[in-house]
Amino acid sequence: MNASRVTASVPDTSGRAWAYATASAFAGGLLLGVLTNLAQGWLPGAWNQIANSGAVWSVAAFAAGALLALQVSLPAAAVAGLFAESGLVVGYYGYAEVARDGMGSLLAPLVWLGMAFIAGPLFGVAGSWWRGINPRHRVIGFAALAGVFGMEAIHYAWALHYAPQARACLAVLVIVPLLTGRTHRERALTLLTAIPFSLLAYLIFYKLILTTFLG
Repeated sequence: MNASRVTASVPDTSGRAWAYATASAFAGGLLLGVLTNLAQGWLPGAWNQIANSGAVWSVAAFAAGALLALQVSLPAAAVAGLFAESGLVVGYYGYAEVARDGMGSLLAPLVWLGMAFIAGPLFGVAGSWWRGINPRHRVIGFAALAGVFGMEAIHYAWALHYAPQARACLAVLVIVPLLTGRTHRERALTLLTAIPFSLLAYLIFYKLILTTFLG
């Protein structure tokens, strides 16, 4: 059993694996960036905010890290998260420039690209940790993702006063860890960890970064 565990957990650290991880993550992020731009026109009323939320965009980096967790090293998963988030920014604003009325000022794309260099590696690692065998890492990894949905719930409830959207994000915060946790203890710890993560993410992202750079 020990031998099989070691064999299964050895990642591919070759240059080919790094190239595959970054290329596939960027392509997926690029596609999702275009889709989130389109979804803003598809979703009614204030629901179009969901498509352009930091929580939804963080899912791309998390998914990249989770899908590649058993194939590449942790640094490669972090880089894949970075490329996924960067692809999102390029896809979203590229489509806005080509197919809509233009992206406008370069400030917003540059701020979001800067955020991609922070959030991308963090959520790439979080996704990789969630697929791993370390219980503590699994809890922290998924609590980070659940926490950004908690962050959005706070923003929708207190800043924008969009109650349905706040409830939707809160439901993701609560339900998804319950469905994906491997044990009852892991589910409970994930929820408990996600709550302070939500508050911290809200203070850092909305109150510090976006307020400072975008007003």
